[in-house]
Amino acid sequence: MTIVHSATLVGIHAHPVSVEVSIRSGSYPRMVIVGLPDTAVKESKERVSSALVHHAFFVPHEVVVINLAPADLKKEGAAFDLPIALGILAAADLIPQQAFDRTVILGELSLVGEVRPLRGILSIALDMYTAGFRRLLVPAANAREAAVVRGLEVYGIEHLLQAFYFLRGEQALQPAPPEDTSADAPTPGVDFADVRGHAYVKRALEVAAAGGHNVLLIGPPGSGKTMLAERMPSILPPLTELEAIEVTRIHSVAGQLNGTGLIRVRPFRAPHHTISPAGLVGGGSHPRPGEVSLAHHGVLFLDELPEFARNCLEVLRQPMETGRVTIARAHMSATFPARFMLLAAMNPCPCGFYGDPERACRCTPGRIRRYMHRLSGPLLDRIDIHIEVPRLSPETIDHDPDGEPSHRIRERVIRARQIQYRRFSADAAPVTINAAMDPTLIMQYCTMRPEARSLLHAAARQWQLSGRAIHRITKLARTIADLEAADPIEARHIAEAIQYRSLDQRRNLP
Repeated sequence: MTIVHSATLVGIHAHPVSVEVSIRSGSYPRMVIVGLPDTAVKESKERVSSALVHHAFFVPHEVVVINLAPADLKKEGAAFDLPIALGILAAADLIPQQAFDRTVILGELSLVGEVRPLRGILSIALDMYTAGFRRLLVPAANAREAAVVRGLEVYGIEHLLQAFYFLRGEQALQPAPPEDTSADAPTPGVDFADVRGHAYVKRALEVAAAGGHNVLLIGPPGSGKTMLAERMPSILPPLTELEAIEVTRIHSVAGQLNGTGLIRVRPFRAPHHTISPAGLVGGGSHPRPGEVSLAHHGVLFLDELPEFARNCLEVLRQPMETGRVTIARAHMSATFPARFMLLAAMNPCPCGFYGDPERACRCTPGRIRRYMHRLSGPLLDRIDIHIEVPRLSPETIDHDPDGEPSHRIRERVIRARQIQYRRFSADAAPVTINAAMDPTLIMQYCTMRPEARSLLHAAARQWQLSGRAIHRITKLARTIADLEAADPIEARHIAEAIQYRSLDQRRNLP
């Protein structure tokens, strides 16, 4: 019997799988795969047989039994093609067993033995290195992705014959060069200098970027909501090395890397309002990450927010609060990280012109109320900043000077983030940004002067704010103070944070 080491994905994590191959005599030749294989794994025997025949290898005219251990773990995908083929060759004494020591092998085979790329290779490389493996044979298209893991020898394999001769020691291969994780991230192609006017809105977005806060932009059609939202990544701080690996890992599991290495730009995901709940938060019989996880450490932009299905919006509440999504199935459960910044946009009413000084709104109070009630109170409580985006006059568009460039705003955001990082790391707090603070951390880090606290209590009584909304305002004021490098929180910081809750005043429409 021969044992070849491989792996399978369960959610975002990989689990080692031993491919055990045994050749024995039987009444008629056949290949049997056991160990909870899915349909793609069961079809491996046809691809493997064809690839072996194509390369003129002798296919055993006996019973070939392939066990994927552990037997109680569901195996999915075509990644076991290459280890199964090499295991059969090793069981036929064509490859020495010691060639597989501390080596993980993955790859889908074509009928002629070409090795095709797979998803989730970075996640497999990370977890297999932690499990003690030090060599990885993967499809050549995935080698750059796996080379992110330091200390792991990654060999890109293009076809079955190449892997065969390499394991026999008859062909030398060079390991993929390690990924340079210190390289600078590319600069986003859009800039806040393109936006004229809207100084108040840009200030709100700066505060949101500095603390990782959620934002809702409310304004008529053509007021610039989408233009402002698309420029949000240009003022966010660069990804740290750890954040870049986390983001790349998720995109790898989702099959969205396309052979690239480390992702260095914060994600900006903008799904259409017809998306399903499973597409938004993840799902499937074998759970895969949804848009909220693909936006991890980045921005999830939901344009025309009330047009999303109510059940889609409500499933956002848990990941917005905890920063992760857990998907449970009968035979397994998977947890995906989802620490994203929600950036949403909506019209103030169905026609879009409620409150516009120049165009009359055609909606009845009942239609406006029904439109606003598509967004539940608990969801709105989880959005820190509700900001009005008025329509600009032609004179402002033509004659207003260019806005402040993104790189200057980004410098202030980075300084505020550094203050937060030093504050939380000094006490080993489990967060890095203000928006992620829980009530215990709010009490610890959000000290404020008596006049600031009195102002907060007065606003809470006037607008009948929930406890969560009060906490959101407090965290927002903490970020505003950090932008000024001020401590404790002053009354002016609370006042500005309160101004960013304009939608709370709309909840009791006539």
